[in-house]
Amino acid sequence: MRALIITVDMGEPDYEAHAEEFHMLAEGAGAQIVETLKVRRARPDAAHFIGSGKVEEAALLVQATQPEVILVDQALSPAQQRNLERALKVRVVDRVSLILDIFALRAKSHEGKLQVELAQLQHLSTRLTRMWTHLERQQGGIGIRGPGESQLELDRRMIGAKVKVLRERLARVQRQRATQRRSRARGKTFSVSLVGYTNAGKSTLFNALTRAGAYAADQLFATLDTTTRRIWIEGAGQVVVSDTVGFIRDLPPTLIAAFRATLEETVHADLLLHVVDAASPQRDEQIMEVDKVLEDIGADKIPRILVYNKIDLAGYEPRVERDEHGTIARVFVSALTRSGLEGLRGAVAESAQIAGNNAFNVENIQPE
Repeated sequence: MRALIITVDMGEPDYEAHAEEFHMLAEGAGAQIVETLKVRRARPDAAHFIGSGKVEEAALLVQATQPEVILVDQALSPAQQRNLERALKVRVVDRVSLILDIFALRAKSHEGKLQVELAQLQHLSTRLTRMWTHLERQQGGIGIRGPGESQLELDRRMIGAKVKVLRERLARVQRQRATQRRSRARGKTFSVSLVGYTNAGKSTLFNALTRAGAYAADQLFATLDTTTRRIWIEGAGQVVVSDTVGFIRDLPPTLIAAFRATLEETVHADLLLHVVDAASPQRDEQIMEVDKVLEDIGADKIPRILVYNKIDLAGYEPRVERDEHGTIARVFVSALTRSGLEGLRGAVAESAQIAGNNAFNVENIQPE
């Protein structure tokens, strides 16, 4: 699909990385980018986000390039999106809608599809009026005002009913996951979750550790569905490893809420392996974004090891680094070439032993 991209520089120091990431999102959704319009603003324009002058410039680009869709790298309000569509006569998709579209494209499991559908409906419910612009133009009249309002109300009720059904289904999924976790806890199985920014190489690392065949690709959000495998690690015994959905800056809150069932694997893990793209110039900012989401979902207190992946591209040697307390803090690996994996397995084993000792000590505390 032919797409015109509008990127907005709001004065952030990492604007270029943000714009490049949005291009990757667009291409991941199947867009053929015909032109990019760069806009500089100190603050969003209330009516169009990009200002009337840039709207005119965008209209000329639309005439010249004939795009089928306009992609805006910011979250637009329903009114801003509607105003841009009216001015440019082309469908407008903002950052949130684009991410939701990619999630819908990539979700494979029943659970993943339920979560995406819930997020899409919640997002759509705030934008219902834009679907009924033909009714908005009709100002009163016999037999006009009533049906317009009742149709909107009907749509709201239908969406509300569907959202309720999806939430009930996801609640059942959460109960099933909770049962599985209790079973693992009774068996004293150490659980590890891979977390990280999207495209950091989590699925490739997961496959390297577990010899699984999870889908891995050089694209944003290649993995949406949590995959779990049991592996044997010397010094730790049976370990359950989970590969989870990647994070991204400004992840839509509706998406975080909808994917809570999947992300609960992260919340209830004994250890988080925070996978970082060691070759990315934005790796520090990406680490902060992941930390922010982990805090949002209540997983910020879980023991964590930073795993610097793709060292073959970054020029690092495989190694294990400890903090001032002697605890393993960083492990440098290449999931692709499998270098440094022994060090990572050793780090997991050491963490499992520490967790086991702590659990033993807690269990043996006698009440006074």
